Amino acid sequence: MAGRKVILPLFIFVFAASATFGQTEVFKNVVNNLAFYKQKKDVKYLAGAKKSVDSLIKTHADSIDLAKNVYKAVVYSSIAYIDSTNKLKQPATFFDQQVCKLYDKLAANKRIYKYQPEMDFSRHCIANVYLRQGFTFMHLSDYHNAIQSFQSAKKYSPEFKELNAYIAYANNRLGNTLDAAHYYTELLKTDSTRGQYIEAASNTYKAIGDTSKALQVLQKGRKHLPGDNFLLLDEANIYNNRKDYHALAPLLPQLLDQNTNSAEVAFIAANCYDHLNNFDKAESLYLRSVELNGSLYEPVYNLGILYFREGIAKHGDDAKNDISRAGQWLERASDMAPNDVKCLQLLQMVYTRAGDQAQIDKINSKLKLLTNQ
Repeated sequence: MAGRKVILPLFIFVFAASATFGQTEVFKNVVNNLAFYKQKKDVKYLAGAKKSVDSLIKTHADSIDLAKNVYKAVVYSSIAYIDSTNKLKQPATFFDQQVCKLYDKLAANKRIYKYQPEMDFSRHCIANVYLRQGFTFMHLSDYHNAIQSFQSAKKYSPEFKELNAYIAYANNRLGNTLDAAHYYTELLKTDSTRGQYIEAASNTYKAIGDTSKALQVLQKGRKHLPGDNFLLLDEANIYNNRKDYHALAPLLPQLLDQNTNSAEVAFIAANCYDHLNNFDKAESLYLRSVELNGSLYEPVYNLGILYFREGIAKHGDDAKNDISRAGQWLERASDMAPNDVKCLQLLQMVYTRAGDQAQIDKINSKLKLLTNQ
């Protein structure tokens, strides 16, 4: 039951000036340069916007002017996000010391609500820069710094829930499974999560031994994605490993329908019905598993046990027929795994039941060699 890789997409925001922009002649050059960049995608217009907005801040009064600083934040954050190769030759401290600090200072202003669209645009640009840094660190397998970058992106864009997936993924790569589980839990609180995140969360909880939490994650996930085969297989595997066959049984019709050519799934279903004493379904599905993959040992061996158990419970010709079939399947299993002592011991019991002394002697010789008795 193979897993899937977590997809890490980049989210992109497009600048759109609000009605506040362009209301005054003072900011005309700034707005025009931003508009020209939007049309022509040439960073020289961002340089022009920066030059224009910087020219507006000359005195102390200018430096505390809210509107001018909001324009500055929009221009500076645009450059930080768009000019990723630094064609405009900004200093190394430009993003941290000028862009982020300016935004944080503005965000603390009580009157900043008047410029919410501009502030939203700036914080989205900042979040994107941190996100880009995070992916760069991920590419270098520097997961510690990747986590720090993603955490910073989350500070500026907390509504972007998929950041929890990136933080969880990086923590998983570092072996911080408890931290990864925490962030996957945060991610899964939304109703519109992805199947690969649910599966990753389940795998994380299983890694720390919390299969109950893994089941909760899968059950919630399957309510939103009822047709997801990976999640169905994952839940079925947990029940099968726990030997909780009563919980597994309701999943089997869908499981078999979605995995018609899987010998492994047919075997899991057969084994479940076997433990629930449903002979007909167990027999049919063991046979299907063998038909799909004749090299699997378990369904062949289990068929031998199934027929032997049935033969013991019956009388007369029916018992003989089942005992005979048990011998045939267990002989086949023994050929596949000649050193399996348990299989040979079962064959010993089968031939004792059938009264076949020649076969009993043959099995006894094999067992003597294997057990050194």
